[in-house]
Amino acid sequence: MSVLRLGLCVLGVYSMFLLWAVAQERLSVPFQHIDGQSRDKFKSALFLGTCQSFLSSLSALAYILIRGKSGSSLSSLLGLGLASMVQTNNSSHSKTNGSSSTKVNGHSHSSSAHLHTYSSTSKALLLRYLQVSAFITLAAPFGFAALSYITYPTMVLGKSCKLVPVMLMNFVMYKRRFAPHKYIVVAMVTAGISVFMGFGNEKPSKASSNGEQGSHSQLIGILYLFINLILDGAVNSTQDEMFARYKVTGQQMMFWINIFCTLLTTALGTLPLPHIPVLHPSSGLQSEFANAIEFIRTHPSAIIPLVQFSLTGALGQLFIFETLQHFGSLTLVMITLTRKMFTMVLSVVVYDHRLTLGQWAGAGIVFGGISVEAWVKRKEVHAKRVLQEKEKAKIKSL
Repeated sequence: MSVLRLGLCVLGVYSMFLLWAVAQERLSVPFQHIDGQSRDKFKSALFLGTCQSFLSSLSALAYILIRGKSGSSLSSLLGLGLASMVQTNNSSHSKTNGSSSTKVNGHSHSSSAHLHTYSSTSKALLLRYLQVSAFITLAAPFGFAALSYITYPTMVLGKSCKLVPVMLMNFVMYKRRFAPHKYIVVAMVTAGISVFMGFGNEKPSKASSNGEQGSHSQLIGILYLFINLILDGAVNSTQDEMFARYKVTGQQMMFWINIFCTLLTTALGTLPLPHIPVLHPSSGLQSEFANAIEFIRTHPSAIIPLVQFSLTGALGQLFIFETLQHFGSLTLVMITLTRKMFTMVLSVVVYDHRLTLGQWAGAGIVFGGISVEAWVKRKEVHAKRVLQEKEKAKIKSL
């Protein structure tokens, strides 16, 4: 069952984000003005993020309501009741002497304590969601800003090493350690993709807008990229911690994170904020959303790719959070990174590109790392089955 679930998650992530990438590329080229005389680019990345997070929260809510148990309260369906029950049940199980709670004025101290636990745990969980949403909202602008100072291949090369900050932030923030084979897999996947990118002989299609890049500009770009990767690592490690502590589902987390992302990006895009480097690049006290809506009105051909971008991103997130819940952030990052590899291989087949010997070696290293992970997972599943069969045999013998 776990293998089938992982296969569906991989298929969903690959298919949805392939269509998402097509829409993203379409949104990066100029659109025809309604006057028919000019073509302009859509520049509001903040508006794109808001549309996607809003639709993502709606798709997560629909999934929760359809799959949820009938008769459950809305707070329970959204994960707040479930989060409080984890600690409430732990506190109730700690009573081993069989004594009942002391009652004062007809109310038990136990009920009051449980109510307090419910409130405090729900607030803590919502603050965690807000924390992750803030990380996501801050990370994206730094990624876009980095492209003004470094080339796109450098950006992709840096992104391909995302597994490293994920593991680093898991250790720094939550003192979480991993099985030894995880470090081997991370090293192989990161090294393989780095080799694949480094041995490519194709020139970037678009250079930096700054013209000739000096060492100072590259340092700024690398700094922005480093901040982006650290924030991404903080997002993934915090999500792992939340799954372990609060026992929420992937769709519940997806709903709350995207709700908070929508609120944060709407505030940034609607308020006439002054110019803030990286975070709010609009000049003067201008509303970025007002400019985006005006662009859509005068460039109606942008509507279809905008809807495609938001919808496929929302559906793709369902598979992403399903993967996060059942397999963890490292598995998710490996899926998203290898998706880039499969896209490149598909491009080689379809468009007859030529790969260098070094690139084939890099691809082999990546697939070798994936094979190690699959082999270890298979051994773990087999060991669990053997243990379950032994337990069943003991029960039958009694």
